[in-house]
Amino acid sequence: MNSHQFLYSQSGADSEGLTLECSLPPLQQMCVFALRVFLGVLLCAPHLCSECPSGCECFAVTRTVKCVSKDLLAVPQSVPGYARTVFITGNDIHQIGPDSFAELENVTNIILSNNRITEMASHSFSALLNLRFLDLSGNQLVLIHPEALSIPGSPLQELSLSRSLYNFSALTDLATALRWGGLRGLLRLDLSGNQLSLLPPGMFSHLPSLQQLFLTNNSLVTVYSGTFSGMNQLQVLDLSHNAFSTFSADALQELETLGNIQVFLGNNPYTCSCEIQDFVSWLNESRAQVDVEAVRCASPRGLNGTLLQGLSVQAVGCVVPDQAEVADLTLQTSYVFLGLVLGFVGMVFLLVLYLNRTDMKNWIIGMRDACHDILEGYHYRYEIDSDPRLGHISAANCNSREKGQQGLTLSQKLLSDTCILQVPTDTHVRQVTASPPVGL
Repeated sequence: MNSHQFLYSQSGADSEGLTLECSLPPLQQMCVFALRVFLGVLLCAPHLCSECPSGCECFAVTRTVKCVSKDLLAVPQSVPGYARTVFITGNDIHQIGPDSFAELENVTNIILSNNRITEMASHSFSALLNLRFLDLSGNQLVLIHPEALSIPGSPLQELSLSRSLYNFSALTDLATALRWGGLRGLLRLDLSGNQLSLLPPGMFSHLPSLQQLFLTNNSLVTVYSGTFSGMNQLQVLDLSHNAFSTFSADALQELETLGNIQVFLGNNPYTCSCEIQDFVSWLNESRAQVDVEAVRCASPRGLNGTLLQGLSVQAVGCVVPDQAEVADLTLQTSYVFLGLVLGFVGMVFLLVLYLNRTDMKNWIIGMRDACHDILEGYHYRYEIDSDPRLGHISAANCNSREKGQQGLTLSQKLLSDTCILQVPTDTHVRQVTASPPVGL
């Protein structure tokens, strides 16, 4: 039986080490030597013997550093150079800047979720020249610098901002950052769970390589024209779990411009009324791959859960009118409009009369008195002409008046032109006197 003697030695400044001596057959000695070389390379390589940050866990084999729920106030420094993936989650980091990730040019994946980050300064990730995946989900971003996402060479391919935008101003800041960040190589963008009610037109126009856009679990109610402009490479669009009740003609045209892509539109509160017919027609004819099994009516109650695809106009209580009915309805509308115009004119006329009511009253009274005088003169003349006993008197008086008025002026003739005789009220005939003629 072979005997083995082990002697351990450690070199130092003040002490001698123990030396391991072994007597083994040649084959076993070669195996032991190879094992020592492997352990030496694994444990004592310069780039693997770097110190792990305090409170973090470092895994050399998987090239991973984890700093999870350590109440960190800043991004830890002195991350080992071998690290390719860094997990910094569940901490209390409020701000990140250009110095937060210094000397980490080899890192390709950074997860910064649930750190209560509120501000991203200019060029926060500019030192990460090989960054491919960035996860900022679960934060409370309020301020985003326009160049916060700017990285030389545009290496970033996946960006997750799920449940991270604190208010609407953060959305406008993000739109500016997407425009000025130079993210030409971005392939996947996640904006789910941010309670977004609208998307600024052209927000994604500076992401020409974007293939997947996730907008689920927001509060979107409509899609404006130009929202998805410039997204020629888009393959997946997720609009599920929002607040869409229908899609307008502009929104449907915007979706149609995306071409043959996969669109998720399910689990929205669609209202199945007459206004949804354009959307139903688009579902039946569109080239897009829609999750039609999840696109169902939410109201009215009688149609709750009904598939929108193939829904008929009769099912939603809409009747398509024929041309005669349309013409009749147009004519009725014209009559109504004419009646409104005439009513308005009448109101203006009555208002004018009301404002001039005093002058109108005086004018009416004057006209009444004038008419009364004229009628009274005709009445007296009729009475004289109808009484034969007064006829010769009237004729004689009129002749004498004509002789006397030959030398009168025109105004004087007008004043005495009419012969008016008063008929006595009693049965006896009284002598009628006439105006004496004016002497010549």
